[in-house]
Amino acid sequence: MKFFNSDNRTALESIEYAQFIAYAPVVFQASLALRNLGILALVEKAGKEGISSDEVLNQTGLHPYGVRVLLEAGLGIGLLLINDEKYSITKTGYYILQDEMTKVNMDFVQDICYRGMYDLTTSITNGKPEGLKTLGPWPTIYEGLAHLKPQEQKSWFSFDHFYSSDSFPLVLPHVFKTNPKTILDIGGNTGKWSIQCAKYNDSVQVTIADLPGQLNMAKENVEKAGFSNRVSFHEINILKKETQLPNGFDVIWMSQFLDCFSEEEIVSILQRCFDALDKDGQVFILEPFWDRQKFKVSAFCLQMTSLYFTNIANGNSQMYHSGLFKSLVEKAGFEVVECIDNIGVSHSLFKCRKKQ
Repeated sequence: MKFFNSDNRTALESIEYAQFIAYAPVVFQASLALRNLGILALVEKAGKEGISSDEVLNQTGLHPYGVRVLLEAGLGIGLLLINDEKYSITKTGYYILQDEMTKVNMDFVQDICYRGMYDLTTSITNGKPEGLKTLGPWPTIYEGLAHLKPQEQKSWFSFDHFYSSDSFPLVLPHVFKTNPKTILDIGGNTGKWSIQCAKYNDSVQVTIADLPGQLNMAKENVEKAGFSNRVSFHEINILKKETQLPNGFDVIWMSQFLDCFSEEEIVSILQRCFDALDKDGQVFILEPFWDRQKFKVSAFCLQMTSLYFTNIANGNSQMYHSGLFKSLVEKAGFEVVECIDNIGVSHSLFKCRKKQ
């Protein structure tokens, strides 16, 4: 493993970093306030010349006290610089304001994770997503996706789609290399993958299998895209072990789906995929594995996202290490015949077939 095998910080750097962790919730909310109140945008617009606190005050209409404490916090956080009593933006401040990935991550943490994370310790102890109650009364977040408040739903789907949708065009040639006639898209959510398949190949038939709420959203999108004649729908709660998948498919596709389940549940789902596949059929699994990342920060983001699963989503899943995940694939009767890394932002593609 190329990360996490040495400690290169000095003692002073380590204690400084420890304080940053101690104040991390405050750092996050202050950064969000600087972004959402328009202060970072004003500072960025001022360029190298900078902007005074009075000018920020006049242009935002905020209370002088609030402007002062946020600007000063921005200095300590590393979002702002001050010279001659004028504030300018740092590179980090720029990314907080302009970088799409950073905005998606911050909105997801704020709207989906933040309040519930207070209960993380209890979730670990009880093995249940104790923080989910801050969003709704469901046993897992998946039953509630269609019922989230509009901003919560927007942030959840933006987060989910940002990391997967850009990967879709890159993996389509791999999936269609053997010219499959039928594809089962398990956990199809809003239907983005199925629609792209229908656009890519003018004869393929795709079936989306998912919960009722997600299928309703997918049906609407498929109809708008004009593919109702080639995309069908199969209502399923995959968590029920007795639930069987429709069979006779050339390809089964799962994107950022199996990370939503425990090890035991993954094996159960894959065993049902085994039964649903034709003899020479293939399973394609698109997942972000934290140990196969090109950059350390990518691994960090995935490790933190695991705690969202622990405390909010379902209490028993995570962004997996690829070695553990591969062992689950093999336990279900498949073999990984090819693994393609560095797809899109953070994904790897497992191409699987039944063991020969």
